[in-house]
Amino acid sequence: MLIRRELPADVRAIADVHRTAFASFAPEGREPVEPGLVASLRASDAWLPSLSLVAEDASGAIVGHVVATRGHVGVTPALGLGPLGVRPDSQRSGVGGALMHAVLGAADALDESLVLLLGHPDYYPRFGFVPAAELGISPDVEEWASHFQARALTAHDPELRGTFRYAEPFYALEEQA
Repeated sequence: MLIRRELPADVRAIADVHRTAFASFAPEGREPVEPGLVASLRASDAWLPSLSLVAEDASGAIVGHVVATRGHVGVTPALGLGPLGVRPDSQRSGVGGALMHAVLGAADALDESLVLLLGHPDYYPRFGFVPAAELGISPDVEEWASHFQARALTAHDPELRGTFRYAEPFYALEEQA
């Protein structure tokens, strides 16, 4: 497996990854929101090209994708991670973990300080995530608190506290729900 930055030629394959990865979570007959979310993030000013990564299998096919985009704790820049998607035929083979390690390493190398995500509280601690409240960070949507997690990077200032706001395209998902 090879992890690399997204290229313009990857856009369709990335949408297909998220379409298949999240198909079982979409209402019957509807496309999952993740392909549209990635497209909206890509078109927004929150997009960080160096933090949109794909996983290629041995044949060169894209089997996974992860992205981190600009968000803020108050006025301080931070990263919102997601979506992370892996094609169903490649799940449980280490692709998701490799993508997580790669995007966290890339973010750290870029001197980002903090990565936040909404995710299963039993899965993400293996990547150093803790409940965001432990770092004094809260989501701006109260219902997210139980699954809201943070990963401090090398440049993190422990004095940073406050409310995190994702890139705007995430809130369009709330309006669709």
